[in-house]
Amino acid sequence: MESIEAALHAPFPPSRQNAEPLGETLVERDQFVTWLRAVAPYIHAFRGKTFVVGVGGEMIAAGMLEALVQDLSLLNAIGMRIVVVHGSRPQVVEQLRLRGVEDHYVRGLRVTDAIALECAKEAAGEIRLDIEAAFSQGLPNTPMAHSTVRVISGNFVTARPVGIVDGVDHLHTGVARKIDAQSIRFALQSGAIVLVSPLGFSPTGEAFNLGMEDVAAATAIAIDADKLVFVTEVPGVPGADDQVLGEVSEADATRILAAGELDCDTECYLRQALRACEGGVARAHIIPFQINGSVLLELFRHDGVGTMVVEETLEALREATIDDLGGILAIIRPLEEDGTLVPREHTQLEREIESFSVIEHDGVIFGCASLRVLAPEQTGEMYCLAVSGGAQTQGDGERLLRHIEQRARAAGLTRLYVLTTRTMHWFLKRGFRQGTPDDLPASRRDSYDWRRRSQVLIKVL
Repeated sequence: MESIEAALHAPFPPSRQNAEPLGETLVERDQFVTWLRAVAPYIHAFRGKTFVVGVGGEMIAAGMLEALVQDLSLLNAIGMRIVVVHGSRPQVVEQLRLRGVEDHYVRGLRVTDAIALECAKEAAGEIRLDIEAAFSQGLPNTPMAHSTVRVISGNFVTARPVGIVDGVDHLHTGVARKIDAQSIRFALQSGAIVLVSPLGFSPTGEAFNLGMEDVAAATAIAIDADKLVFVTEVPGVPGADDQVLGEVSEADATRILAAGELDCDTECYLRQALRACEGGVARAHIIPFQINGSVLLELFRHDGVGTMVVEETLEALREATIDDLGGILAIIRPLEEDGTLVPREHTQLEREIESFSVIEHDGVIFGCASLRVLAPEQTGEMYCLAVSGGAQTQGDGERLLRHIEQRARAAGLTRLYVLTTRTMHWFLKRGFRQGTPDDLPASRRDSYDWRRRSQVLIKVL
């Protein structure tokens, strides 16, 4: 963290102190500021949290290691504790090919003989050095500039042999038996990134070749990690329409695995993600390495880029409480500033908080709307319908509208009014008809702001 503070307080070179950024527009500046504000809640939520990141050897073979290391260094710099578990499957295959030895799998599990074990050791050692070298970079004009990232690796994994399965002896293939959680936590508390290789050792000193997925899940459970993230060669878990499922509950993951329709690799990742969640890890993610910055996109965007496995669905549409006031303000303030919404005082929102409904995802408010009952006409006005910029394509606005309509019907209201200056067509498509200020109930007509000249939209419930 010292290096970041130094960088923030370092003066610009003289040639830049009074210069305008080349080719940069006000729109681009505003987009940057909006993005930075949007990720701030995640930074607050994730600081001090522990993430285990499982990296397949396929990503390393594809030349994507340096980009991932820069992203993980960024997470480490803003206070997240990172454990990296790397794989080496394609590298072991290449080592065997160079020796003229055929790779041997049974039901997706490698049979590791003495030669394959030596290949696994060589591949793991080479990858470990490559990862340590990548974290040691300090190139200017990159996320690694001014960084002093320490990487600690060691014999954190005690293993046991897979043994004989369906009559096949898997020899030196093993599974994680115990993780040295205390040593890993101690290293993380010192600010280091912990690196774990897919090799384990028995109490007698025998080495075993392990699966990255098994080691990553076992490590996440042992250290009580907040997240397990698999950066993989698969895009995520496909749904019925072959589109990647953004969120899968433990119950749904169990059902999908029982159906037996996934390819071998996706099934393996989902099975280990489910294992981690059942073992106490709050979230497990399966994301593709082919997308640049996929880890950042998954963590800091509402919709992410892969599949997240959770105990139960994280999105909630509920009535607001006073604790949600800050989240509501963060959503509506930009819309008040650009004239989309009527500005409201902080104290007014506090008084009206019980009229609000919010959409919350993983502890962050992404949308809000309010229902004001206009008595004695038994009608209602919906106002402050707003959705954060990062979630506007997710259908949250329509969900909030349906929820407000349900609240209005439950309260016995017969009509719902909306006053808007910019979103008339959105409401017209959803069953509203255009009216005039004269159509408003008398209690609302008197307070109509003729300077804003808002469109009046009406829906019969």
